[in-house]
Amino acid sequence: MTNKPVRATIMLCLIALTAALLAGCAQAPTRGTGDMGVIIERAAGSLVVIETTSNTILSRVPGLGDTSHASVVFSRDERYAFVFGRDGGLTKVDILAGKVVNRVVQGGNSVGGAISQDGRLVAVANYVPGGVKVFDAETLDLVADIPATAADGSTSKVIGLVDAPGNRFVFTLYDAGETWIADMADPTAPKLTKFTDIGALPYDALITGNGRYYIAGLFGEDGLSLLDMWNPQAGMRRILDGYGRGEEPLPVYKMPHLEGWAVAGNYAALPAVGRHEVLLLDMNTWREAGRIPVYGQPVFAVARPDGRQVWVNFAHPLNDTVQVIDLPSRKIVATLKPGKAVLHMEFTPRGEQVWVSVRDADKVVIYDTATLQPVKELPVMKPSGIFLTARAHKTGL
Repeated sequence: MTNKPVRATIMLCLIALTAALLAGCAQAPTRGTGDMGVIIERAAGSLVVIETTSNTILSRVPGLGDTSHASVVFSRDERYAFVFGRDGGLTKVDILAGKVVNRVVQGGNSVGGAISQDGRLVAVANYVPGGVKVFDAETLDLVADIPATAADGSTSKVIGLVDAPGNRFVFTLYDAGETWIADMADPTAPKLTKFTDIGALPYDALITGNGRYYIAGLFGEDGLSLLDMWNPQAGMRRILDGYGRGEEPLPVYKMPHLEGWAVAGNYAALPAVGRHEVLLLDMNTWREAGRIPVYGQPVFAVARPDGRQVWVNFAHPLNDTVQVIDLPSRKIVATLKPGKAVLHMEFTPRGEQVWVSVRDADKVVIYDTATLQPVKELPVMKPSGIFLTARAHKTGL
């Protein structure tokens, strides 16, 4: 039979253990990830983890390398952010714990990436040495290396890498003017389908939210190139061909991004290269349906989730401004001045707010999309990309 002093000692140990466990729970409460996200601090090689319910910063994560052009995708459970750095770094961040859990430097200069439909593979697009590398999302072990060797034997930078249904990745060769589909059914032996002569100097690309249409913008020509992923045997075709024909071209201060294209009904709004315009595209015919004059050269034209509004930011030297377009009326309803060097905008999943990064003011401004008024500012060091976890469940983001 256990004597009283021993029993007392055991009880004290149990009480101490319970208190320690409770203290640990108090310090690190369990929470969901659905209202979380990250903001890149481009000059510091770090990110901040945020939540959008009370609009607060939860933690700061350093050690991400060169984040001057960093982008992010999320694991399907929304817990892990995969950060693609300009130095070729691929970093896996646990946003609940607020720490780096793995990092590999897989190239010399990378400009983005994607996560597969099943969440098992992470692909990185490289400028240097070119090509695409594919990693196991759990371990970051290299699974496949796809050199970007064009039909003429030259190597190319890769841009516009997105995920597509069926565990496929689609990407474009900037120097060669080609678009490739990589079928990852067997991750160790990707099956490649290549489309050549798509146009001169494709600079960026997107895939529609349903995963059907892949569209590459052409810097060397006024136009875009479209691939129907349901009918790839038909090849790629030119759309909006020569939209600036007969007009004097303007100097291009910053290449626009296509990832945030705005869709409302049968129409899409796209930033025009080197023009003070947002182009409207009829998605039934893939023909131009109009143009909306804007304040400067648009960089992002991003749709509110309901498709009613399009928020547009601009290239230097007019990058202190954001304009809001009411898409049904095709009219500008607000011109906002968040501060110098607006780099990115991200809507909350249901669109009641939009978060705007203002690099030179070291802040992120949160706007109410109904009143078009700022509701809060957060201090963030040289912020650029804003990425919310809702992206985990969207194709192409």
